[in-house]
Amino acid sequence: MTLQDQSARDPRLDGSDRPDDSALDHTAPDDTVLDDTVLDNPVWSSLTGHHAQLAIGNDLVKHFPDDVSPFVGVRDWEHPEVWEAVLDVFGHGATVGVSHADPVLPEGWVQVFSIPCVQLTQTDRLRARPDAEVLELGAADSADMLALVERTKPGPFLPRTHELGRYIGIRREGRLIAMAGERLHPDGWTEISAVAVDPDHRRQGLASRLVLDVAFHIQQRGDRALLHASAANTGAISGYEKLGFALRRRVTFGAVRTP
Repeated sequence: MTLQDQSARDPRLDGSDRPDDSALDHTAPDDTVLDDTVLDNPVWSSLTGHHAQLAIGNDLVKHFPDDVSPFVGVRDWEHPEVWEAVLDVFGHGATVGVSHADPVLPEGWVQVFSIPCVQLTQTDRLRARPDAEVLELGAADSADMLALVERTKPGPFLPRTHELGRYIGIRREGRLIAMAGERLHPDGWTEISAVAVDPDHRRQGLASRLVLDVAFHIQQRGDRALLHASAANTGAISGYEKLGFALRRRVTFGAVRTP
């Protein structure tokens, strides 16, 4: 899925299936948000840290391989040489992802699309737990994962996106009907992404179960969990809040075209 494709589709970045109340645990009232300023620029942190082996670019601009993720990390949009650095990496007439920032574009640069989104982080109310039915997914499952993404449109997911972290799914009669996994890994945090449930299997609490399993394994490693969702996807946001996530900040996902 290209950035151009994403702009023309349903703008939900994640959470195609609203987490179901049946999987919730409301026993812990504490609503403390674990904040961290590294989340202000999570793509850059991920590409210079956990995912450094995948990073392509220079000292100011880095991106993932084209078949892994469309996200681009920029060290500082206010740096006087940042626009030259973008051109150095992508060239002229290219579409470049922009996230977690709204830079003022120089003359000749064009905004392709912009999607208002939210960033959610775990609170002490989150009761993560493993799920016995889930299976870990990998390269052998890539075709099934891409087919599920095509049916549900949870957001950008490419043939090698599964290499970014642990991805899990639920199969029924051999068919992959639900999945979720890990995408960005800013220092001390891991993003839960690609939450997708087949339309024929929704309202069974599968999304909640997957999110809680992914969060459990994130916490077992000593990391904390975060999520992104389109601001328009109020159903998913409400479900995530009931699971124990809270709004940290409003962000923008989009793309620009170089001159």
